[in-house]
Amino acid sequence: MSITRNTVDHGQFNSSLSLPFELRLQDFQIAIQDVYDFFFDVNSHLTSRGLQRLDDMLRPAIMSGVLSDMLTASLAKHSRTLTENQYHNGHPDLIVQGIYPDNAVKSGSEGVEVKTTRKAGGAVDTHGARDQWMCVFVYQVDTKSEPARDRAPMSFTEVYLGQVTLADFRKNPRSELGTRTATLHKDGIRRFRESWVYRLA
Repeated sequence: MSITRNTVDHGQFNSSLSLPFELRLQDFQIAIQDVYDFFFDVNSHLTSRGLQRLDDMLRPAIMSGVLSDMLTASLAKHSRTLTENQYHNGHPDLIVQGIYPDNAVKSGSEGVEVKTTRKAGGAVDTHGARDQWMCVFVYQVDTKSEPARDRAPMSFTEVYLGQVTLADFRKNPRSELGTRTATLHKDGIRRFRESWVYRLA
């Protein structure tokens, strides 16, 4: 199987968007390419041994978690002021260096929460409504094309980064065993989508 290396389309970034925390469009370009390069390297190795691509192995929820962690780490590495939140499951994922002791906070306000989803438009469930800077990466995975060797590489199609408030969310119904979540409501997601960083035509 021949694996294709995906590349970032530099012409699809929003040069008019004002980014917080000294972030630059280049930080997002490099973070996305870091992920593309990782999947190319891993999938080349797997398929050379007759194994499935990582894209085909991982369940959607696991895939989203892996991508979120990778993007958070890469943005922290390349950005000028942000670093990874060292508090386990702390919020937000990226925090401003030096604001919190040991760069760790359970629930802070100075930073960016990173989410990934396969839902076009960036509507993503969160564990709670709150005032925050939120960054959502939308991606696609080709798991249906046949033969499998012809499948397209995982691709990021949209990136959004905007400041949202508690009033922008609606709480989702919870089943008896489910965890309560919240999602941006109609007006909230409309405003959030205005703060697009990257969109493929």
